[in-house]
Amino acid sequence: MNWQQAIKEYLDFLKLERGLAENSINNYHFDLRKLENWLLQVESVDNPLSIPQETLQQFIYEMAKSLSARSQARLISGLKGFFGYLLDEEYRPDNPMDLIESPKLGRKLPDTLSTEEIDQLIATVDLSKNEGTRNQAIFETLYGCGLRVSELLDLKLSDLFFEEGFILVTGKGDKQRFVPIAKDTQAFISRYMEETRDLQQAKPKFKDTLFLNRRGARLTRAMIFTIVKNAAAAAGINKNISPHTFRHSFATHLLQNGADLRAIQQMLGHESITTTEIYMHVDRSHLRKVMEEFHPRKKKNTDGEENPSL
Repeated sequence: MNWQQAIKEYLDFLKLERGLAENSINNYHFDLRKLENWLLQVESVDNPLSIPQETLQQFIYEMAKSLSARSQARLISGLKGFFGYLLDEEYRPDNPMDLIESPKLGRKLPDTLSTEEIDQLIATVDLSKNEGTRNQAIFETLYGCGLRVSELLDLKLSDLFFEEGFILVTGKGDKQRFVPIAKDTQAFISRYMEETRDLQQAKPKFKDTLFLNRRGARLTRAMIFTIVKNAAAAAGINKNISPHTFRHSFATHLLQNGADLRAIQQMLGHESITTTEIYMHVDRSHLRKVMEEFHPRKKKNTDGEENPSL
């Protein structure tokens, strides 16, 4: 088995059996090709079945010179998965990555915007331009529904169920979920559709796509990033803002206002609750309020007032 065959089989496995998103698969592909190219330069190993642990350690050591700890961890994780697959398929008798450890990473806390900053960003949109109502609807949808950029770009006209108060979102691994959509957000989307979207000549492939560029095609991730960055600059907000910041802010504000963590998990489309728990850092007072309101030992003093010691 040569490298090309092994990599192709593994990528097919990630797509068909693991259901990973295309971006994730591309990242794994990139790292495996990096290993393959490095081996061609320094080693005579021409297939993944005979590469020893020592060679992999040397490769990671060389790559670590120019990679951040987070990128190193991704590289090691990807290689462990690849050689684990070869072991499971009985192509190899062992996983040479078993004893190679990833660098310890602290959990990166997401940047968030206040509701005032959200309003400032949206206020920068120039509604006199053709794309104004579209950009306003994009901001409102990112924040109002907590969508990933890819989910926003894939949103279709046929995914809008306004009468029921939901939109159908296609997330990572093509997994679908219904997300509630507020009346205000519906109004911004409807205005965009009436004033801009319905007047555009959409290309045949994108007739059902909600957000279009001026040429009637699907917007790109880069375009959404540019729109957000320009709005942040115009609003004078100096935080490191990306489209994902709207999603972080959506979850944070829900939690601060008392929303259940499980409900937030479902709306965000997180497979694990531990991913959602990252938002607990934002306002520790939330934990105190939950304790004061729901703890079974909560007592009242003789005047019927709540015990201030709790």
